[in-house]
Amino acid sequence: MMSDNNIVWHDTNIKKEDREALLKQKGVVLWFTGLSGSGKSTVANAVEKKLFEAGRATYLLDGDNIRHGLNKDLGFNTRDRIENIRRIAEVSKLFVDAGIITLSAFISPFIEDRNNVRGLLKDRYIEIFVDCSLNVCEGRDPKGLYKKARAREIKDFTGIDSPYEKPINPEIIVRTDIQRVDECASEIIKYLTVNGFIG
Repeated sequence: MMSDNNIVWHDTNIKKEDREALLKQKGVVLWFTGLSGSGKSTVANAVEKKLFEAGRATYLLDGDNIRHGLNKDLGFNTRDRIENIRRIAEVSKLFVDAGIITLSAFISPFIEDRNNVRGLLKDRYIEIFVDCSLNVCEGRDPKGLYKKARAREIKDFTGIDSPYEKPINPEIIVRTDIQRVDECASEIIKYLTVNGFIG
């Protein structure tokens, strides 16, 4: 195995600030966290659509999609979940450096993992808690996963036999059990505008 002492960061001529000036936006990660079925991907898709229509450069990283490629070697035990989020954080950091508004939709159940992402991205990390009661999420059950978890066909399922640790101080909270998707998306766009990430 190669020693870390032999790995040196290679500086490039074009910096993040140059890319942001070209794109007329700030690279930032919108980190959507919440239970399965809470509407993370649905809201993230709605936000991306609004941003795209406004001429913004975006990319959406979705939990299931990432597990088809980059993280297809990972399972759902605690260790693999931590590694899943670590890899996504590093990918998200690259997108931020490219000046892209990145939407990351992952259950990401553990506070420590989300704090690690925040530590990596600093002020370019916006945590969005997609709040929805377990009863409503389980009632939706779009993938039939809660039913399988209750039948013990799936182990370590968040909200059933694996914990979900709610965010303590997220930048944004949307309530998909009482708000329409469009309302949630508009609230997030407003936050980006007010805080200078988009003009």
